[in-house]
Amino acid sequence: MSIRRGSSRSHRALRPARGDEWDVTPTAFGRAGDATARIPGGRVSIPGAIPGEVVRVRAMAQRKGVVHAQVLEILDPSPDRVTPPCAEVARGCGACQWQHLALDAQRAEKRIRIAHALGVEDSDLDDTVTLAATAFRTTLDAAVDRGRAGLRRYRSHRTVPIEGCLVAHPLLAELITDADYGEATEVLLRCGARTGERMAAPLPAGASIRVPDDVVRDRIHEEAAGRTWRISADSFAQASPEAMDALVDAVLRAGGEVPIRRALDLYSGVGLFAGALADRGWSVTAVEGAPSAAADARHNLRDLEVAVVEDDVTAWRAEPAELVVADPSRAGLGPDGAAVVDATGATRVVLVSCDAHALARDTAHLRGLGFEVTRATPLDPFPHTPHVEVVSVLDR
Repeated sequence: MSIRRGSSRSHRALRPARGDEWDVTPTAFGRAGDATARIPGGRVSIPGAIPGEVVRVRAMAQRKGVVHAQVLEILDPSPDRVTPPCAEVARGCGACQWQHLALDAQRAEKRIRIAHALGVEDSDLDDTVTLAATAFRTTLDAAVDRGRAGLRRYRSHRTVPIEGCLVAHPLLAELITDADYGEATEVLLRCGARTGERMAAPLPAGASIRVPDDVVRDRIHEEAAGRTWRISADSFAQASPEAMDALVDAVLRAGGEVPIRRALDLYSGVGLFAGALADRGWSVTAVEGAPSAAADARHNLRDLEVAVVEDDVTAWRAEPAELVVADPSRAGLGPDGAAVVDATGATRVVLVSCDAHALARDTAHLRGLGFEVTRATPLDPFPHTPHVEVVSVLDR
């Protein structure tokens, strides 16, 4: 590392200060998806770089011992580098931070993360379930700037008004470019790709907005896994109905190997997995802490043998079951959630994880309770980002 700008400091003794420039070869992707490299006294985080290539960077800030740097020039590009397919990247949008990385390389890196989290080899994982890389996303959390929808700059609160979005479903295009969100500060845009319904839910909720007549504020319906699902504005939704189908397929494959009796769907959301299992003869209890999602689940599953419990999973008194499906938030089960799983007496757990570090922690907790990972299926519903999705099967 050679620091530029005429610094008189020993370039190996001290870490760079703001404004210093130097050439560096990142060695890995960090947890958040930025390329990283070791430097004297710590490390540097370099969004927009790829491990193995040589880049010229400028130090922009230091936080918690990490120097955050900006790429000035690609001196020796990685063979995995591509031109970002979305024009909004050049205008500053930071929503899809891996657009400079080829899709195959993105998926390979995600498999490495999942395998490392589980303590297995890449070859031990099932084939990755790949999904559409463009025009798929049916939910978009947009910022609002002077009435226009936009997205944030990477690691910034600044809003970038956008003219389009590579990953947004076409039903959202008009709501991104032509609608007026008045004094709102944010707006949740959502559509039902298979029903044609559209929603724009502003914050604050009472903000006056101008949108097409068919656009509602409260909920949409989507079709997936053979059923129609009501999804309210405050309820979580998967990235696309294709992602819903793929996740259900993976869960049912695991459930199909267990004699049909009792199942629990923990962190059940609007009831996707509970409904799929009940449709195939399981007696299911679904536990969900968010009032909106629990209400949606009761509506969606009203014709099935499913008991919907509105409660925090970690406060809920566990019931006996042979199968547990758990789809926690990015934070994972944690030790308290794992203890609830253990208390059910289940012999099989299907864990749906959206964060590799949480996956590592959760499988460690469950292994300590006698479970072992017997299968893991990676899915890629979030192309152009470092986000992972994996369905792990654990047995005891």
